Amino acid sequence: MAISKKLKEILEEKGVQYEAEEHPAAYTAQEIAAAQHVPGDRLLKSVIVRKEDGEYIMVVLPSTRLVDFDKLSALTKDKKLELANEDELGKLFPDYELGAEPPFGNLYGLKVYADRSIEESDEVYFNGGSHTDTVKMELSDYIDITQPIMGDIGRHI
Repeated sequence: MAISKKLKEILEEKGVQYEAEEHPAAYTAQEIAAAQHVPGDRLLKSVIVRKEDGEYIMVVLPSTRLVDFDKLSALTKDKKLELANEDELGKLFPDYELGAEPPFGNLYGLKVYADRSIEESDEVYFNGGSHTDTVKMELSDYIDITQPIMGDIGRHI
């Protein structure tokens, strides 16, 4: 399977240089980093969170970090935040394999929040929409496309 059509279209529309790579099936961020032989702090993962009002947001972190819900709550000004469940993910991202969403929530109307630690690398890797495809691109291009709200919202694993 190649990277998703929607992702490929936005990258090409924006004139972004990227590399799509295949790897053996991997389901966790750490497995993907190992399969691609890249440091975990360069592999971005997407976490979908439901706010109290029912709105969904995408939280983007390096694979070496977890969402710190207290910090995220302070940044979003929402007291009750929960992880989206698999049914919700399937409805939000019908063109991606479950759990393989690229970190481009803005393509689906979701605000994107990113942990400031992603800025420690010039290039990043992320799921291309399946459990066997990753994309490598410049961090600056990723930020230009997604315009994430940056903050200290993660904690090291």
